[in-house]
Amino acid sequence: MTVAKFPRQSVLNDRHRALGADLSTAWNDMPIPQNYSTDPYEETAAVRYRAGLFDVSMLKMLNVTGSGALVFLNHLLTSDVSKAKTGDSHISNIVNEMGALVDDVIVYVDGPEEFRISHGGGAFEDAMIAVASKYDVKIERDNDVHILSLQGPLALETLAPHTPMNLAGLGYFRHEPTTLFGKKVRLARGGYSGERGYEVFCSAADAPYLWDTILEIGKSKGIIPVSWACLDTVRVESSLLFFPFDMPHGDTTPWEVRADWTVDLSKPDFVGKQALIERKGKERSFISGLEVASDRVVEPGAKITVGGKEVGVVTSTVYSQHLMKSLAMAQIEPAFTALGTEVVVHDKGELRAVVVQMPFYDPLRVRTHPKD
Repeated sequence: MTVAKFPRQSVLNDRHRALGADLSTAWNDMPIPQNYSTDPYEETAAVRYRAGLFDVSMLKMLNVTGSGALVFLNHLLTSDVSKAKTGDSHISNIVNEMGALVDDVIVYVDGPEEFRISHGGGAFEDAMIAVASKYDVKIERDNDVHILSLQGPLALETLAPHTPMNLAGLGYFRHEPTTLFGKKVRLARGGYSGERGYEVFCSAADAPYLWDTILEIGKSKGIIPVSWACLDTVRVESSLLFFPFDMPHGDTTPWEVRADWTVDLSKPDFVGKQALIERKGKERSFISGLEVASDRVVEPGAKITVGGKEVGVVTSTVYSQHLMKSLAMAQIEPAFTALGTEVVVHDKGELRAVVVQMPFYDPLRVRTHPKD
């Protein structure tokens, strides 16, 4: 498929091509810069030690407004959105009537009746549309918004001098409207890297200027554009899940991905609540971390055995040059998820592996939650 045939386009495609991306693959109907001509491991080093700039405009953004917006979202989502304040970025999930995950989302609370929803490749939008007519709510897809994500320890000092807001005072998973380099944006503290970072929500018209200016300002600091190959590396090192790849059952529950904190069973009824109550304590597997005794990355989908018995499957993997380890996230039967449990991964032979703590990198998440 040629780039032009994808339904959605980033206005930064020409920048990605100039950096070596062929834009042959897509996510959410938009071509992604899977690889640049730079080494993905060099890009990873930039994110870990300096900062890297990602284009994550491929996320789907929905504006949900109206007097019934909060009740509407609370009907659909597993968490209680009413507990989020204006300016919060609220992580949640949506399940179906069987309690199976169908998407994960971030709810950006812009006001009591104004919300922006960021979601990936799941069925959240379909689920919204199916019940929207029952609520006083307006739903609009925002295909203009572009999202630039500057991730790494130098992100704050790079952006802070160029916005009037107190960026250093912006809390983790908080966001505010402001300007950056004179352009209207929303700045959000967060990301998908395991580092302190900031997401710049801007218009398509302003995205090229902001992309170029951030890279020009950051050039002397060693800040570079980074690809989605790098994004996948840093997110696995940081044990950040990717729907649906880390949910292999097809009807995986939030309990099985250890997302209990996104489920509020104390709130009034929501889609799938009764099923989640019934399925709690009946988990077939839990997402778990593995260190594999190998000098290469193992294949997602590889089977996991103990004593010849199949007990799980590998979901996301990376060979981390930063940690010098072959790492895997996997869904493993509960009886075999204790730290230190030895298992066998079947990938071009039998590879020894051990269950370890997640996240693999920065296990206390000090990088994303520094003492400000």
